[in-house]
Amino acid sequence: MLIKLRLADSGRPVAAAAGAFPANLVRLPLCGVVARALGYAFVSAVHEGVAEHAEAVGSGATEERRDRPWRVIVWNDPVTLMSYVVVVFRRIFGYDLETATRLMLQVHNEGKAVVATQPRERAEVTVAQLHAHGLQATLARD
Repeated sequence: MLIKLRLADSGRPVAAAAGAFPANLVRLPLCGVVARALGYAFVSAVHEGVAEHAEAVGSGATEERRDRPWRVIVWNDPVTLMSYVVVVFRRIFGYDLETATRLMLQVHNEGKAVVATQPRERAEVTVAQLHAHGLQATLARD
């Protein structure tokens, strides 16, 4: 199966076998956009598997698997003040002082703590917020 691309910077069509994109291209499913390191390429022809893929995405089994919660894990580091971690937990998650302190102590004593269980997209945003506040955090499947 071939996917035709029209590169924005050159305007000329290019054909590539599905799944054979160069390393600097990333295909985003169903949105028709291929992001490239120095520009964008747009899919100009739709391949026949899109409709089948859309039906599969709409099925209950796929949604059930996709909606499985993800754990947001915060890891201990020797630099960050414990009082600062409590403030960050309260600001990001809205925890009360007791809950934030309990989670901070769990991170400090055990080396890590699950601070939230959320859908994947929300958990990714939460991890990015924790990173922005200087905390080490990762995602794990529940």
